[in-house]
Amino acid sequence: MDKIKNLSLKKTVVLYMGISLFICFYLSAVIVKMAGNIQNHIWWKYADHEKYYEIAEGGNERYLRDVPRPHSYEMKRLDYHVSEVCDFLQTYSILLLSVAGNTIAVFLFYKHKLKNPIKELELASQKISQNNLDFHISYENRDEMGRLCLEYERMREQLAQNNQQLWKTIEEEKALRAAIAHDIRSPLSVLEGYQEMLSEYLPKKEIDMDQALDMVKESRKQIERMDLFVETMRKMSSLDARALVAEEITNKQLETDIRAELTVLEKKFEKKCGLNCMETEEKFAGDKEVILEVVENLLSNAFRYARIKVEITVFLTCWELQIRVKDDGVGFTAEKQKATELFYQQNMKDSLKHTGIGMYISRLYCEKHGGQLLIENEEQNGAVITAVFRRIA
Repeated sequence: MDKIKNLSLKKTVVLYMGISLFICFYLSAVIVKMAGNIQNHIWWKYADHEKYYEIAEGGNERYLRDVPRPHSYEMKRLDYHVSEVCDFLQTYSILLLSVAGNTIAVFLFYKHKLKNPIKELELASQKISQNNLDFHISYENRDEMGRLCLEYERMREQLAQNNQQLWKTIEEEKALRAAIAHDIRSPLSVLEGYQEMLSEYLPKKEIDMDQALDMVKESRKQIERMDLFVETMRKMSSLDARALVAEEITNKQLETDIRAELTVLEKKFEKKCGLNCMETEEKFAGDKEVILEVVENLLSNAFRYARIKVEITVFLTCWELQIRVKDDGVGFTAEKQKATELFYQQNMKDSLKHTGIGMYISRLYCEKHGGQLLIENEEQNGAVITAVFRRIA
């Protein structure tokens, strides 16, 4: 039964029509035979029996099979009408039954092969038009309509994913606007306060030169903070438009680039970092600039929160690149996944020097590269972040 249900539409039509025509021809033969017998029975009542048997004894078998048809005026009215009906059935029964059989076959074909999937697709179209994507198309036959329903279900899933991504983008844009308002307003307020104080007290010489220089110095820090924020916004605006450029990456090349970055960070933060690159001759295809930017973000974050040491492990194959960064700090005190959200900052003091989007950009770059950013806390102490990149063509 399942095999018949999963037949293609063309084969199902041929099957239904073939069965219909077979039944119609069989019933037509039966009806023609019965009509002929009824007709012979009526005609026999008006035949010359003695002459019939005389001819039969003479060996005329054809006359035995075919009872002679009497004239219409010789038959009773009822017998005449019955005989005419038998003539009609013998002539047109096959035509009438064929039309009826094909009609039934078409009806059954529609009921079993088209009705349910069309109903499912109509209902799905109505729900999609109402922006309701919380449903599933349940038609499971593996025919053309089943494949169409499957493609419709895939389209629904893609629309749902797009909607989720759209809402996520909207929420991130809201957070971005709020961050812009906050991060621009704060340094501007500080600068405005310093300007008012200098304008009021400097002409009256009610403030000494050291205090004035301190205000100027603090003003410069706020300007640097605004410059950092503007540069961050520039990166954010160009992130989606950034196209990946595949190039060949070897283990030794990656180790050299990371060590160069470590030299700068170790001197800046006065902390040590151990680098462990698994030896391999395999080559990875990826966007080197993107990968190194993610590494820089992860290392900067790790050096800021590490107490003494940072460890980085690189595992490279031809299909995947994993970069694991571990620090010996306190780890993530809040929900770990929030660390990759926009403008997340575990320590509010960092807001003077860091905008809180490094981990967010790293996650987006990993996902754009076909991978992901994994975050966890070490059992004893410290945070572990693993950037996973998939090979690109």
